Amino acid sequence: MRFEFNINFFEKKIYSQNGEDGIIQFIFGKIGITNKFFVEFGVGHGIQCNTRYLRELGWDGLSMDSAFQSKLIKKEIITAENIEKLFKKYEVPKKFDLLSIDIDYNDYWVWKSIVNYSPNIVIIEYNSSHPPNQSKVVPYNPNGFWDRTNFFGASLRALKNLGDSKGYQLIGCDSMGINAFFCKKELAEKIFPEKNIEEIFMPPKYGRIVNGKYQGHPPSDKNFVEI
Repeated sequence: MRFEFNINFFEKKIYSQNGEDGIIQFIFGKIGITNKFFVEFGVGHGIQCNTRYLRELGWDGLSMDSAFQSKLIKKEIITAENIEKLFKKYEVPKKFDLLSIDIDYNDYWVWKSIVNYSPNIVIIEYNSSHPPNQSKVVPYNPNGFWDRTNFFGASLRALKNLGDSKGYQLIGCDSMGINAFFCKKELAEKIFPEKNIEEIFMPPKYGRIVNGKYQGHPPSDKNFVEI
């Protein structure tokens, strides 16, 4: 593997949780920047998130969270039904540089519902308790929330299939097994060689430890949907 194409070598934590700051800088150093505009939802207080550093670098953007608001953070409950209405409300450009999704439950369904806006890079949380050959997602529930078990989000395979259908290439995952990085295919194809999902998948490096191995969050008895 060529060094410059492994995003994990560039992980660096400034304000992000898992080294996403460094990965973001590396990717845009390769593909270039369009308009320095980002959208991130699920930012909490905005102290630790994927786009705070970009804002400090002079980027503009929309930050949203369901439980917190400030001068820079809009308090909004995100659903598949309202996401594009919120983009219109806050005047998000149709084309922009970065979308970061971390709402701990309906991430897959919300991304699927974004059809009239075209970010160059998408960062989205995946459920690494599922191996890369499984395509599973929580059933959509606009009022759904994370119950502290492994019943959340979608497997990496489900997100890759969705990304493929929307014209995105999966280019990597952070080494903690939390976030997946997608790039528009026309930007990625000359820079990031396509790899098998098994090469990209990162297992959980968080949660319970059994026999010296991380297991992720506690298992749930709820049923995922296979797609």
